[in-house]
Amino acid sequence: MTRRDAVVSSALAASLFGLPANAAAGKLAPIPKPELHASDPEAFWKKVRDHQFLLPPWRSFLNNGSLGIAPRPVVAHVSDYLARYAALDVTEYPRWGYETMDAQRETLAAFVGCRKDELALLHNATEGLSLVANGIDLNPGDEVVMTSLEHPSGKAGWAMRAKRHGITVREVAMPSVPANPGELAGLMTSAIGPRTRVLFFSGIFSPTGWIMPVREICDFARSRGVITVVDGAHMHGQIPVKISHLNCDYFTGSPHKWMFAPAGCGFLYIREENLDRLWPLTVTGDWDNRDMKAGRFMRLGTNNRAIMEGLIAGMKFGEQIGWDRIYARIHQLARRVLERARDLPGILDLATPGDDRMFGALTTIRFRKDPARFWEETRKRKIWTLEGPQVRISTHIHTRPQDIDQYFDLMRKVLG
Repeated sequence: MTRRDAVVSSALAASLFGLPANAAAGKLAPIPKPELHASDPEAFWKKVRDHQFLLPPWRSFLNNGSLGIAPRPVVAHVSDYLARYAALDVTEYPRWGYETMDAQRETLAAFVGCRKDELALLHNATEGLSLVANGIDLNPGDEVVMTSLEHPSGKAGWAMRAKRHGITVREVAMPSVPANPGELAGLMTSAIGPRTRVLFFSGIFSPTGWIMPVREICDFARSRGVITVVDGAHMHGQIPVKISHLNCDYFTGSPHKWMFAPAGCGFLYIREENLDRLWPLTVTGDWDNRDMKAGRFMRLGTNNRAIMEGLIAGMKFGEQIGWDRIYARIHQLARRVLERARDLPGILDLATPGDDRMFGALTTIRFRKDPARFWEETRKRKIWTLEGPQVRISTHIHTRPQDIDQYFDLMRKVLG
């Protein structure tokens, strides 16, 4: 199969999945020039939304924190790899699950801030958290301390260990709205007791978007001989962070949220000193080959390599846009959410502090009124966000200012 044939096959695959052919075939618009961002930033971001994403104009998407959106170049890259794989037009074996993927791990490690040999490619943060919860040696009566705001996927592994092996799990109650990062750090460090072996917490809380002072907590835990496990699903791509600066023992990530990656790829960081202490969860050949470092925790069996190629493409897309530019934009949009929410004091309370150190692109509001009618109207208008008495709104570079305004204008109309 020639390169042209592969591209044609890629376009055919796209049509089968209901995608525009040019998105998968590689006929893509260039990234807007930085000069446009300097002169007219809103025009720059409009071009990014219109030309780099498959989102239709009628879709208002405010729930990036649950599942992010792969941009057109990533979709094209994944589709093209699948076509070349089907033609065996590749130089390496077209899978992962037995391979160490050194080149891909080097690229990811440079972005997330650790060494390649401390990094395992997985499917998502949940898999990494389950691996750590089941792989650490703990004895009956040993204690795991976590916050009251952890994601169910993060809590479940420790709950199973408690039921199966008799460890103790204790939750630290978090405030309704924290005053400052120091309050959050104090709650966690003061919760460490004589039987505490593990401190587990999110770097950015899923339900609230609060950014935890990770380094301060990990430094204190290390001084007490306590293992730290950080659920970092919401960190990379939302805020600038390097794992090596956090001083944690374990860290999991989900690039499909904020790093423009397709669903189905994740990673686990294992501090070098822990590489020989952690037991694998899924095993196949070489599961105990310590020379493989973190690579032995990737021995999961055959998996779709195109997804991992999409992960690399997503990071390259972010680099082309400019990660600092991305961080500033999504935080600017989050501030717009807070400003609009403050205009509705009879309807909403804010769960997000005004301190810029404590949130990135995730903000949370709480309804004072029954929002049932509002949810009905958002569904009619193709506005996609989480529903409930407490609502997390998550913005990314594909979010338009008018999406936010439409959301709150509708809220005032229905509930005001």
